Amino acid sequence: VQLQAFGGGLVQAGGFLSLSCTASGSGFSIETMGWYRQNPGNQRDLVASITTSGVADYADAVAGRFYISGDFTRKSVYLQMNTLKPEDTAAYYCYVAWRYYGRTKIRQNWGQGTLVTVSS
Repeated sequence: VQLQAFGGGLVQAGGFLSLSCTASGSGFSIETMGWYRQNPGNQRDLVASITTSGVADYADAVAGRFYISGDFTRKSVYLQMNTLKPEDTAAYYCYVAWRYYGRTKIRQNWGQGTLVTVSS
């Protein structure tokens, strides 16, 4: 299972950006997709996640500003980021929790980071 992320870039505070991520491969089913973010020297923190049943979870820091959605027929997840703040600046990593068909073990893969920079 591989992930490819798109989006990110530079935006002024108060602006918006969107990220998208698509999983590829065969023979697997998705449990959850989402986004983490990380700055150098810091741990990778959850931003938002969504299950295939549509249950979304957000970090307190982004709740009410960011919106996650998924199109699991396309094995894709999207993150709409509104009212961006300088503290949202980070590398954003897409992830997918998945399992092979007929198996119970849940695995997790990460995409490449995409940089979001919010200027003040």
